[in-house]
Amino acid sequence: MAPHLRNCRAAFAAALTTALLAPIPVTAAEASRPQQGSATLCTAGRDRALAARMSKDIRAALSSRAGSISVAVHDTRTGLTCHLAEQRRYDAASVTKVLMMEAALRRAQEWRRNLTAWERRRIRPMITTSDNNAAGRLWSDLGYPYLSRFLRRVGTSATTLGSYGRWGLTRTTAADQMRLLGALTGARGVRDVLKPSAREYGLRQMADVRRDQRWGVPAGMPRGVTAHLKNGWLPRATLGWRVHSVGVFTGSGRTYRMVVLSHGNPSMAYGVRTIERIAQAVHRGLNKGRSAGQGLTPESEISEVPDGSVEPEGETGDPAA
Repeated sequence: MAPHLRNCRAAFAAALTTALLAPIPVTAAEASRPQQGSATLCTAGRDRALAARMSKDIRAALSSRAGSISVAVHDTRTGLTCHLAEQRRYDAASVTKVLMMEAALRRAQEWRRNLTAWERRRIRPMITTSDNNAAGRLWSDLGYPYLSRFLRRVGTSATTLGSYGRWGLTRTTAADQMRLLGALTGARGVRDVLKPSAREYGLRQMADVRRDQRWGVPAGMPRGVTAHLKNGWLPRATLGWRVHSVGVFTGSGRTYRMVVLSHGNPSMAYGVRTIERIAQAVHRGLNKGRSAGQGLTPESEISEVPDGSVEPEGETGDPAA
């Protein structure tokens, strides 16, 4: 056989082998169908009925939805936990700003001081209005070494910082986001990361997120419950829109955390609606008999403008400028 034909055949065989061995992505619709022998989506200690109902409702919320979805939920009162593809990695987009805020609070603790006026002037707009200039400056001030140490301190296992100042391309998982939220609620295993006063400050910023960015996990929550949240929304050339929503919910004698990460969404509005269907199921299950105080976000109020956590592809501007 001629050498060039042998080379072509070898290349084809290698490509075919790679294709056969490559993992097949699980879509939201596939995740909504319980598989024989698959792990339980939700558990709740002795309350098996709650766990079964929540599993069913989350799967129903995902029915017929496109894209890849990861879900993590934990409720302190019932012990309910839900895990769906919690180790799948996503570009974090503006959700990275929670990490930056917590790292700044931890650094102040370690240096035995309060937040400086400079830090406060960056943290608040970074969280409440998703200000990217403030985020870029805080990212540069904290630096890779400290941020990496903080991630190890929290115990994240799969979060990697974005390179070249592109903090919006930090890669993360739902499991790691739950640990970061746990640092704000004093959850077991991360209770000593932040002092109570620092946790209170962080949650207060997340409770003050401006109205047009309060979509996502608050959908379906009842009156008397406060949402402390941060969202991320970023389209890229591959995997479409990344649309994420993470939050802590307090009030009525309970605290629960919810993380929904997604990519492969054809539009931001599509991703928001998927997240809100899941959130409705969670709030309804944990607050049985209470009417919802917040409904679905009208599509007319969902902007298709990216969060700006990464410069548009093809541009090379410094996001920290």
